[in-house]
Amino acid sequence: MEKLSNEIKQHRKSDYDISPLILNRWSPRAMTGAEIDERELMAIFEAARWAPSSYNNQPWRFIYAKRNTEHWDRLFNLMVEFNQSWTKNAAVLVVIISKKTFDHNGQPSITHSFDAGAAWENMALEAARRGYVIHGMQGFDYEKAKKALGIPEVYNVEAMAAIGKRGKKSDLPQELQEREIPSQRKPLKEIIMEGKFRA
Repeated sequence: MEKLSNEIKQHRKSDYDISPLILNRWSPRAMTGAEIDERELMAIFEAARWAPSSYNNQPWRFIYAKRNTEHWDRLFNLMVEFNQSWTKNAAVLVVIISKKTFDHNGQPSITHSFDAGAAWENMALEAARRGYVIHGMQGFDYEKAKKALGIPEVYNVEAMAAIGKRGKKSDLPQELQEREIPSQRKPLKEIIMEGKFRA
């Protein structure tokens, strides 16, 4: 049975008993630049493959680039300078996209983004379980991504993520060092509403 890490114990406490896997997952930015084993990377994508989706349509797709390959710059250059400042030490960059229509009838899928989010969470949990940093982001050029990666119009660009081995906080720019701790969450009373919406 997985246990809470000492780092998480210092910064997070759930109000109800939930799996340590969920609390242990967070989004550090410091990475070592070390390469990731192919089998480890594919296992992270495998976790995403098993996410639930409407009509089992599985609309998620992942375009990735490993560091020190011909594909790296294509993905790296999509990001804003702020994200480049720390993702330069990632092992893998990923662009997450989702198909906007159903395979079985070509009709619009209202939940394609929601479903892709479920796949992303599976990835994030599996990466954390294996001891990797995985950090999602929106700070990149979505239109440039469509063109540079040849993404067809029937797909929506959702987000990017960086994956790597955890590095030292001191290797990050000063402003990011201060943010390199597991974050807390809003209390349940702010996010759940019985019966109808309330502000």
